[in-house]
Amino acid sequence: MTDRPERFQLTPDLSISRILTGLWQVADMEKDAGPLELDAAAAALGAYADAGFDTFDMADHYGSAELVAGRLLAGRQGAGRPLAFTKWCPAPGPMTPQTVRAGVEERLERLGVDRVDLLQFHWWTFEHPAWLDALHGFKALQEEGRIGAIGLTNVDAAHLALAVADGIPVVSNQVSFSLIDRRAGGDLSAVCARTGTSLFAYGTLCGGFLTDRWLGQPEPEAIGDWSGMKYKRFIDAAGGWSVLQAILEAAAAIGRRHGVSIANVATRWVLDHPAVAGVIIGARLGEREHRADNLKLFDFAFDEADRAQLSEALAKATPIPGDCGDEYRKPPYLTASGDLSHHLDAIPSIYTAEPVPGRPGRARVSSGSVWEPLAGYSRAVREGDRILVSGTTATHGSDRVVASGDPGAQATYALDKIAASLKALGGTMEDVVRTRVYLRDVADWEPVSRAHGRAFGDVRPANTLLAAGALVGDYAVEIEAEAVVAPQP
Repeated sequence: MTDRPERFQLTPDLSISRILTGLWQVADMEKDAGPLELDAAAAALGAYADAGFDTFDMADHYGSAELVAGRLLAGRQGAGRPLAFTKWCPAPGPMTPQTVRAGVEERLERLGVDRVDLLQFHWWTFEHPAWLDALHGFKALQEEGRIGAIGLTNVDAAHLALAVADGIPVVSNQVSFSLIDRRAGGDLSAVCARTGTSLFAYGTLCGGFLTDRWLGQPEPEAIGDWSGMKYKRFIDAAGGWSVLQAILEAAAAIGRRHGVSIANVATRWVLDHPAVAGVIIGARLGEREHRADNLKLFDFAFDEADRAQLSEALAKATPIPGDCGDEYRKPPYLTASGDLSHHLDAIPSIYTAEPVPGRPGRARVSSGSVWEPLAGYSRAVREGDRILVSGTTATHGSDRVVASGDPGAQATYALDKIAASLKALGGTMEDVVRTRVYLRDVADWEPVSRAHGRAFGDVRPANTLLAAGALVGDYAVEIEAEAVVAPQP
């Protein structure tokens, strides 16, 4: 019987436990009781490390989790010390080198270390392009020795590909992945295979619903904890309580054959995916632990009958819509608090609409490019209910070309800029009725078209795709758009 969790070589000098211990519940424990006593909490964390569960995942907003981990690390320096992975989740805004450094230095101070083993980055909206500035700031601090490895969290396939194409050495992306939420097994896993990036999977037990506790139980009328509320939304999106019960019944039958729990079956299924380096299992420090049960993950393997039985149950489920991380950025907003549109609407646009002198009812936005006043054009113009967006390239700031040599990534970036232009003038991507796409090389049609399809798959505007030959600058693609904004009710 296995007595320690398996390990995974994330980088040449970073060997991790394949069961990462998640500390998000520290914030929940502190919500009513106040901050944890650091020495006692660190001792509880030390018991995990002693048992081989020595890779801890936390974030800047997980209460005092970083301080607890720092107290543990203070007494365990040297070879074989526990690993502290944390996240920086800033509000969207300018990400100057000074801003990024301050965010990283705060992580270092709270952890009491000179270098963060793995620093992960979360960004709310890709319409604000400063996320790339933040990641390049990470890269500079990595070169200084302040960051060991760089990771992402809740980033979809297209934007993971964009970050890597823009020169960021991303080693991991932390996303939801479970028998209920299988999005990570699609396009995101394909990008991981191409780029050498690994996935950390959270939500593998779907907030506790993928456990023996809920087998054969009636659907709850009310849920008292945030995690439960979040993952109940996933269950509803996947087809509801009957779908969950079918999956639980299949997992229970497999578990009986192997002498393991439903939780083991659910977690093993995720861990077996080639892109997955590890699963994140939460811990309530000093209250209860499931280390012995979690170790059973490594004592069995699925056979063909097991996989067939799970596949039959999963076929009854409705796929969760969109890509990984979409639950935070677009409907149906599968989060604990539900609809996040108010939060996203409160994030200021990178562009500011201004009236056009002498033309009442006309507004425009500018990007600050030196070419706009020189050539006499605007990033976008609104006239009445129409918004027209100029030809848009993967230009970051005033002159830097993003993801040079990757036409699909450049298209993704250009489409994000178009979305930001529309937002500043009161429109959305759903209002777009026509696009025109210009390619330097017609051979690039497929990756660019796939990026266009991700942005407009449900909208399906009129579209023209042209091979234009040489574009001005080092660009593979340029995109323009027209939108008609629906009148206010």
